[in-house]
Amino acid sequence: MENQEYYFKNRTPLAPLRIIAMENCTELGKLADQHVTELRQKSLRRYAQEDPSMTEREYDRETYLIKAHCPRFGSGEAKGEILDSVRGCDLFILTDVTNNNLSFSIYGKTHYMSPDDHYQDLKRIVAAAMTSAYRVNVIMPFLYGGRQHERVGRESLDCATALQELAGMGVANIITFDAHDSRVQNAIPLHDFDNYSPVYQLMKALERHYGRIRISKDDLVIVSPDEGAMSRAVYLANNLGVGMGMFYKRRDYTRTVNGENPVVDTEYIGPDVSGKNVIILDDIISTGNVMLSAAEGVRERGCNKVVLFGTFGLFTDGLEEFDKAYAKGLFNHIVTTNLSWRRPELFEREWYLEADMSRYIGKIINTMNHNVAVSNVITTSERLQRLIRHNSVH
Repeated sequence: MENQEYYFKNRTPLAPLRIIAMENCTELGKLADQHVTELRQKSLRRYAQEDPSMTEREYDRETYLIKAHCPRFGSGEAKGEILDSVRGCDLFILTDVTNNNLSFSIYGKTHYMSPDDHYQDLKRIVAAAMTSAYRVNVIMPFLYGGRQHERVGRESLDCATALQELAGMGVANIITFDAHDSRVQNAIPLHDFDNYSPVYQLMKALERHYGRIRISKDDLVIVSPDEGAMSRAVYLANNLGVGMGMFYKRRDYTRTVNGENPVVDTEYIGPDVSGKNVIILDDIISTGNVMLSAAEGVRERGCNKVVLFGTFGLFTDGLEEFDKAYAKGLFNHIVTTNLSWRRPELFEREWYLEADMSRYIGKIINTMNHNVAVSNVITTSERLQRLIRHNSVH
């Protein structure tokens, strides 16, 4: 729905809105807050005369962000503090557990924060807010522990445990993006868990760079780099009306290397990619081995352009291997979102494109604060269809 603000004209917010952006995602939080503010001020300008009660809904605030932090003692212990009142408020807390650029001192030594540290800080702020806030919602784009989504042998299920902890603390809504396996929500089957897809924003970032892009079975193929990303590839290919392929990897399950079972052989299953453009997509670009292997595979099969989509560009082993692969012509661009912390040097790469998700988050916050079903306002499939119609004119 283009004129989203009209949908909320006669809707009263559930409670006064407040947003906390944890230190690990201040940039994303500020951008999302700006979009919420713009949406509400636009509604106020357009409909205030028609509906005078809108002036009482805090639509004229300059910001909804409030301050919070987690100071630490010399031992490394911490506490959560909210520096503004949240009494009676609908509070949204944004956190990025992948940000490894923050540190604190413990016994005089520098300790860089891990996902475990970020998650504990999130719980501290939730605990500080829960006594007085009307409702507490957590936006965690990269789901903590989400890559360990099923048990194989005697091992922990940290993501399921974390979801149960947050639900047990009283968090009303847990919002994430492109969960590694959305079935993890089965850990809290009676609790609100929202998992949003960023594929429209990724496609728009591609369109902004290339201009109009040909979207047809004769021009484009969506490829999953392994069986784990199949559902994402199926969703995007079905919405775009193009072919889909996948790489099937045979692994040696008797050995573990860097936390993974090494790949023994790879096979491609799907339509011919010769002369076509290929989008290879997955939720996470970590070391990049899987994505680059798939890129090499489609290149060997004579494709045209190769673009890699990754919701979270972690690049855990650095950018050197990607630079080498780009120099060899294995791919043309990599597109990721700003939902996670990015290395500063990444922005210097000519092969890197970014999809801004802050407006999407702002719309989610604004919609949920009005206690409206997000699906009524934010529809990825409809947006993809508009994208197809726009690109069908050459």
